[in-house]
Amino acid sequence: MNLNQIINMIIRIFLRRGINWGINKGVKMAANRGQKTQTSNPEERGQSQQVTDAAKRARKAARLTRRL
Repeated sequence: MNLNQIINMIIRIFLRRGINWGINKGVKMAANRGQKTQTSNPEERGQSQQVTDAAKRARKAARLTRRL
């Protein structure tokens, strides 16, 4: 491997970590939006699951765009 490939690999690693950190941070903010206390009725759990699924789709989309 030459130096250019090594630098690109390191940049991709840090970029991936940063994107995942941002997505996770956004999901946590969206899931906890408006909730002062921890309540767990079925409706809120369903909404939380939807937010988690949306985050997974966002990660997959980010992964696909990086491949292009």
